[in-house]
Amino acid sequence: MSSLSRALQAHLQSGITTVCRAWALERRDGTVLGFTDHDCVLRFDGVDFQPGSGLTARAVQQATGLSVDNTEALGVLSDAAVSEADIEAGRFDGAGVRCWLVNWQDVSMRWLQFRGSIGEIRRAGGAFEAELRGLSEALNRPQGRIYQKPCTAVLGDAACRFDLDTPGYAAELAAAEVERNEVFRWDALPGFEPDWFTGGRLTVLSGAAEGLWAAVKADQTTADGRRITLWEPVRAAVQPGDMLRLEAGCDKRMETCRLKFNNLLNFQGFPDIPGEDWVMAVPRQSSTNTGGSRR
Repeated sequence: MSSLSRALQAHLQSGITTVCRAWALERRDGTVLGFTDHDCVLRFDGVDFQPGSGLTARAVQQATGLSVDNTEALGVLSDAAVSEADIEAGRFDGAGVRCWLVNWQDVSMRWLQFRGSIGEIRRAGGAFEAELRGLSEALNRPQGRIYQKPCTAVLGDAACRFDLDTPGYAAELAAAEVERNEVFRWDALPGFEPDWFTGGRLTVLSGAAEGLWAAVKADQTTADGRRITLWEPVRAAVQPGDMLRLEAGCDKRMETCRLKFNNLLNFQGFPDIPGEDWVMAVPRQSSTNTGGSRR
């Protein structure tokens, strides 16, 4: 984190201090919330840090080397700050966190003590407890390629390179019939073949669930029209009339990459890799056993 300035160090060594803590939470949708344990609003870095939010924090545990910084934030659920509905909807998942020690008489004298993201959040009795993970947490992620027949890329990511804004591969339309935030029905989806969106993605563009998304389990043509079923419900209410974006699905097969998306050059799988039964192959007296192509 940032080094302690000489001015703040001298203030701390004076024996009479006017310091407090300030926290900034930046959600993935761009919303920034500021909190402080001081009794007045603090303003710096373009953020208003509000008092009386009920947000407190345990002491920051930091270590040298690559050890993960760990701390926890505690707070009271409030519609004006961190609401239970927003936590349930996943809006705080992976949110960025910064923590300062601040001289509230001169906010230019501050020390950035912690920077990381929110991990697991637990709720009970109208309060929440959030695990905070340091920047070195990213080093715990597995690295390297996975060798398998299906493609390992996510449709549209940097490895896949397919542009989902290509005409015919996405649709933006209003929700017609919604059941349990999980099943969506339309009279028809003209221009899209049956099963086109299976394995794809549904993103909510407006309404209470704006910014949330879910994976498509099935795209079915029924007697009453077209039905899209999700693997799990969107974690906020979706109403008829809310705008949605449907993106085509990919089943990770080489044939799909070539025929549906014309993107074979970026296919990230290994379709010719031997299966597990290959290790059981033994020499045979009957028929040809030349060791040639196993396709």
